[in-house]
Amino acid sequence: MENIIPITGKINYQITLDPGVWIFDDRKVDLDTYFQETKATENELEKYTKSVSKHWDREIMEGAVFPPTLKTERKFEKQKLMEGNFGIVFEPFIKNAEPQDEATSLVIKHKDGELELSLEEAAKLILGFSKNGKPLTEDGPVYIYYGDGSNQQDPIKGVKEFHIK
Repeated sequence: MENIIPITGKINYQITLDPGVWIFDDRKVDLDTYFQETKATENELEKYTKSVSKHWDREIMEGAVFPPTLKTERKFEKQKLMEGNFGIVFEPFIKNAEPQDEATSLVIKHKDGELELSLEEAAKLILGFSKNGKPLTEDGPVYIYYGDGSNQQDPIKGVKEFHIK
């Protein structure tokens, strides 16, 4: 149970987070590249159009059969999961907890004390859950990184609870 992190406080739904299952979540981000990437926002229609266009171009160039490289792509994806450093954006979990109207801040309770952030700042947090393909068991279950990566070398460790007040 020490790997479970509750979200409590002025919320409509109390949520418990289990970082052990996030490796299968499509929302995970690669922490090795996340903070170096430019954060370009694309609208969903534009993203979909580019995806379909890329697929169409590939079918025109290679035909509609699956190229043999798909097997090797899957192999490298599996290897990346077993060796990578991953995190997940905190915002969807805050939204799912549905903070009440009077809620303004998030208190992160961790092994060294407490840290209070506004809900806007908290939504940008990244919860690191995997280092070198392994769960963060020693001083985890998650490391907290600021959205801008300013604490990338010294994340907040030993998180026990998120409390919205």
